[in-house]
Amino acid sequence: MRTMQIRIPETLLLDPSLTTAEVERRSQFLMALKYFELGQLTSGQAAELCGLSRTAFLTEASRLGIAVADLSNEEMADEFGNA
Repeated sequence: MRTMQIRIPETLLLDPSLTTAEVERRSQFLMALKYFELGQLTSGQAAELCGLSRTAFLTEASRLGIAVADLSNEEMADEFGNA
């Protein structure tokens, strides 16, 4: 994996309850989440990017309203019809 530097606005660091490390972790998660949402990363790749387990990443993505499964109506019927 490569390392990149990303500029962020100072306003993200003005909240006294957040440390620089917490802003960095949150930024990594949000970047991974967006790439996942766009279909450019798998859930496993996104989880690795932000340092979470795949399960933790998917749980947090779902909590934030991001669809974690992209099934067609036919696939859903097959999946849930066989349950």
